[in-house]
Amino acid sequence: MDFDLSEDQRAIQETFARFVDREVAPAAAALDEAHQFPRELFAKLGELGFFAMRYPEEVGGAGVDLSTFCLALAEIARGSLSLAGAAAMQALMGTNFLWLLGNDDIHKRLLIPALLGEKIGAICMTEPNAGSDLGGIATTAVKVDGGWRISGQKTWITSAPMADFFTVFARAGAERKLTIFLVEKGSAGLTVGRSIEKMGVWALPTSEVAFDECFVPDSHMLSKEVGDGEGHLRKILSEIRIITGAMANGVARAALAEAVRYAGERKQFGKPIAAFQAVSFKLAEMATDLEAAEQLVRYAAWLKDAGRPHAQQAAMAKLFATEAAARTCDQAARVLASYGFAMEYPVQRYLRDIRFTLIGGGTSEILKLIIGKELTS
Repeated sequence: MDFDLSEDQRAIQETFARFVDREVAPAAAALDEAHQFPRELFAKLGELGFFAMRYPEEVGGAGVDLSTFCLALAEIARGSLSLAGAAAMQALMGTNFLWLLGNDDIHKRLLIPALLGEKIGAICMTEPNAGSDLGGIATTAVKVDGGWRISGQKTWITSAPMADFFTVFARAGAERKLTIFLVEKGSAGLTVGRSIEKMGVWALPTSEVAFDECFVPDSHMLSKEVGDGEGHLRKILSEIRIITGAMANGVARAALAEAVRYAGERKQFGKPIAAFQAVSFKLAEMATDLEAAEQLVRYAAWLKDAGRPHAQQAAMAKLFATEAAARTCDQAARVLASYGFAMEYPVQRYLRDIRFTLIGGGTSEILKLIIGKELTS
């Protein structure tokens, strides 16, 4: 297994690192405090080709592998997890099923503009009584002349207020199996409800979405057959977990850098606090956690790119990277002491935001169940 970056990978990583240093990091605090979706930065990611990176050239993509995609995403998260969350949704969950299952008209009108950052997509799975348990999804789709009527309630929908289209999972057919539908903004019966106030990622709006007998034409049933939704979803679950680990690593790297900077500048008892063992041990633990997390994510991505089994490693990577990042952000706040509690320093944002990664793609408890099952099956 070769972990050396290729010239192309290094160039892509450096491109997004420069973009983050020049434009994302300086704007992140203001966007966060204003609870403002980073639309301008989002559009620039489209111009840089981020949303299309993992798609083939036929739809304007670059066809890069997951390992390369994660390098770019981690850099974005280093600057702003709100922007990285919106970007990850757009580049994977919000557009994947349009590319895989959509017809030529859907590709032309929605997918290609979305990959350019001109339209925004969202995915609707989670419901008030269905999170990790896909079997709890209660939204239904009833067949009518020329299409379907969708009814149900979704929640925790990322980017919903500005979305131009939604990929919706609903139960259809006599056996009420999960089926994938496309619902466009402005459809009768579609309502984007209240925004959910969150402790972190303030610049990434999350809302409830309701469907009241929302009509969807037959051409917008993305599933090739009724009931194939769960199978399609499970094919990308590992990818979702790997990219969530990459985002967590980006935030952890930012937190570590801030802690190292502060520890080198802050003086107590006549010397920088980095010289004290209590602080240096914290920095050492943070750096070691980050190194291990980055290697786990890279290994899981490498397995996926190589076409090898990777479900267990993806769960491990997401579990370790997100928990390690949460520890790192907490330790960084401790290094800064009272300034880690001050809104003027970015560590408080990292500490709030990182919990976002502990939830998406499966909670740590669900991931442990998956890993344990893999070990004993």
